[in-house]
Amino acid sequence: MPELSQPAPDFSLPVTGGGTVTLADLKGTPVVLFFYPRDDTPGCTKESIGFSEHLADFEAAGAKVFGISRDTMAKHDKFTAKHDLTVPLLSDENGEMTEAYGVWVEKNMYGKKSMGIERATYLIDAQGDIAKIWRKVKVPGHVEAVLDAVKAL
Repeated sequence: MPELSQPAPDFSLPVTGGGTVTLADLKGTPVVLFFYPRDDTPGCTKESIGFSEHLADFEAAGAKVFGISRDTMAKHDKFTAKHDLTVPLLSDENGEMTEAYGVWVEKNMYGKKSMGIERATYLIDAQGDIAKIWRKVKVPGHVEAVLDAVKAL
C-alpha cells in the first residue's frame, strides 16, 4: 500500500468517453483518485454525483479527478448516462490498480466476509507523490474535504 510522500503507483486504464488514462501522462497536474465499490449503489452514486457537481471547482484548482472501480466499461457507461455524471470513470477490471493502492480488502457485512473495494481517495501532487489519503470514506462532506486539500497544495 502506498504511503504519504511516496510515488503513486502508475497505471494505464480505459476511461469513460473512450481512450486510456496513464498516471505518468498526468505528471505536472494534481490528481484525485476516488475508489468506490460498485456502480449504481447508493453511496457510490452519491459520491460520483458529488465529484461531478464539483468537477469545475477541481479543474479551476488545476486538478484532474477520476473515479475507479472494478466494473466494466459497459457498466461505467450506463452508470454515467443514468446519472449524468461528468467525472471520468476508470475501469480496473483485472484489479491490478486496486491491489497496488491497497484498497482491495476483506470486508465484513452482517458477519459475512468477502473481498471488495474499500471506499478510499488518494490525492497525488503534481510531482506524482501521494499528498493525502482518505481511507474508509464516509460520503457526506468528503468531496468538499478533498477539494480543500487540492486547494491547499
